[in-house]
Formats: sequence, C-alpha cells, structure tokens
Amino acid sequence: MSHLISSIKSIIPSCDVSNVQRLEHIVKQTCDIYGVGGYKIGFELTIQFGLKSIVDVIRKYTNLPIIYDHQKGGTDIPRMGSKFAGACRASGVESVILFPFGGLATEEEWIKSCQDAGLIVIVGGHMTHNNFLQSEEGFIADDSPKRIYEAAIKFGVTDFVVPGNRLDLVAQYRKLIESSQIPFVLYAPGFITQGGMIAEFSKAAGDRWHAIVGASIYEAVDIKDTVREMTKELGRSQ
Repeated sequence: MSHLISSIKSIIPSCDVSNVQRLEHIVKQTCDIYGVGGYKIGFELTIQFGLKSIVDVIRKYTNLPIIYDHQKGGTDIPRMGSKFAGACRASGVESVILFPFGGLATEEEWIKSCQDAGLIVIVGGHMTHNNFLQSEEGFIADDSPKRIYEAAIKFGVTDFVVPGNRLDLVAQYRKLIESSQIPFVLYAPGFITQGGMIAEFSKAAGDRWHAIVGASIYEAVDIKDTVREMTKELGRSQ
C-alpha cells in the first residue's frame, strides 16, 4: 500500500504560527532537510488567511505532504463531513487529522467522506494534555479513545495519532492496532515542550511513525539546525 509519507520515520513541523512570513521561514529552513516528512497546519493560519492560500505558500517551496489539523475535526454532525472533505480537497491538502469525539455515526461519515475525496485520514483518540479522561477530571470517558481507534480501523483507517508524551498509552494503542493485523502508521505530537522524547517514543511506537513537533521548532533561534538535530534522533531509533 502507498503511504502519505514515503519514509518510515520523519519529523513533521507543526506550523502553529500567526503569520505567513513565519510559515515561509519555517518551510524554507526545513524543506530540504533529509528526515522532514511533511507539514501540519492548523486553525491559526487558516482562519486568518484561508486554507488554500496557506497551501499555496508551502507549495512555493516544496511538494512534501501537507496535513490539515482542524483541531479537532470530526466532532460535528455527520452530514458536515462531506462539506469538510470537499473544502479540504479543493484547497490542495493531501491529508486531514480527525479526532471524532462526536460519536460513531459522525466518525464513520467524516472518515468515509474524506476517503471518498481522496484524502488520507489520520485519526486520533487521545490528546496530550492532562485532565483529558474522566478518571483525570476530564470530560472524555476512559474507554473512548479505544473505541475511536477500533471504529477507525473498521472504516479502513491505517494512520493514527497517539500522544507522544505518554509512552504507556503509545504501547497500549499500538498493541490494539496491531491486533487488527493492518499495516499502520503512527503520528505523535507531545514532544520536548510537552515532555515527550523522540528516541524514547520510538521504542514504543513500532516500525513506521512520524513525530509532529511544534513550538520547539517554530520558537527556535536556528530552525534549520534544530530540525537537523531532531532528524538525527530518527537514525538513532532505527
């Protein structure tokens, strides 16, 4: 099967910045570094400037895959899935991240709509911050992430977001996904500023994974050097 990112491991800069100039700087500094697998963009840029215009900016410098994270997409009513998918496809992104906390019907419809639009769907079920699950004084039932991942597998998803700063959960969700015997890919945020370490994450994540890194990249004094150092961790984790 073909994968969104051809390499088995990579660094994905998460471009959660407030203006196009900073986005351009990140892309120009990193797009030619071996080990950078793509770019993740979110609401801060797209609300201000529009998804297509942000995609066009990135495309001036690279053809690496662009992942749109709606933060958190997949929670609205089912019939909004096709509208979301159509808008993302028209804007030129290759992939979308969904965290379908809105229930099974919404998860199914949003996933299938995005798949029908030719988008690679990456499904997350567990976020990186504290107080997320009910047992941690959060609002999400403790078994919800497991149910979300199981449903996504049923609907043909092979790409999943897991919390990179929670190695116990990475191992748990990896085991769950492996039990389905599908060829899967893990994506993970939560590194460095949120406590996760790339080399340690690799021990729990399996063979094919991509580290999504935000503030530690876009707040760095020397972005190119910072990302080069991060990509060295990919080699150490082989």
